[in-house]
Amino acid sequence: MLIINGTLVSEDVVEEMFACDLHACKGACCVEGDYGAPLEKEEMEYLVQYKDKIMDNLPENSKAYLREHPGFEFYEAYNTWGTSCHEDGSCVFMTRNEAGIAMCGIEKTWREEKIPFQKPISCHLYPIRISSNEISGFEAWNYDRWEICAAACVRGKRESIPLYQFVKDAIIRKKGLAFYEELDAAAQAMKNGDI
Repeated sequence: MLIINGTLVSEDVVEEMFACDLHACKGACCVEGDYGAPLEKEEMEYLVQYKDKIMDNLPENSKAYLREHPGFEFYEAYNTWGTSCHEDGSCVFMTRNEAGIAMCGIEKTWREEKIPFQKPISCHLYPIRISSNEISGFEAWNYDRWEICAAACVRGKRESIPLYQFVKDAIIRKKGLAFYEELDAAAQAMKNGDI
């Protein structure tokens, strides 16, 4: 376990190889799972504020749902707020591109420069999952292994892309450049056997 600026980071985050292969998985992480994408309070506020613009990029079943619901809910079993899901498990903010690959309607709207919010940080960081201990104040970053990401592991190994480098932009978005640089330095020290 590494400690970067008070954050516990699993060694798997720097040692495991990972790079999404959307042509293989078709964006299955937007479709499958036990609950929606975990959300921070500010993200829920963005979803309320920009819902109408995001809805322009969603399929009709999601539009119909969002006309009656905010698009997020509290998942008691996981003690977290997250995006709502349809009965088939797909995220209500999911859409598909021309190739049939699932993608985030929030991110599509952001790429069109219509909103300032890219997508939930939990999605951007995936497969890193963050857990917090309110009593100790510690935050832990762990690699969430999931069979649907097998092709991403293969591609990551083939292209020699460590997980933390694959999600570099998300790490910087969440914690800042200094945090990423310290994590990268620790990863290089581990690789060289210095720690």
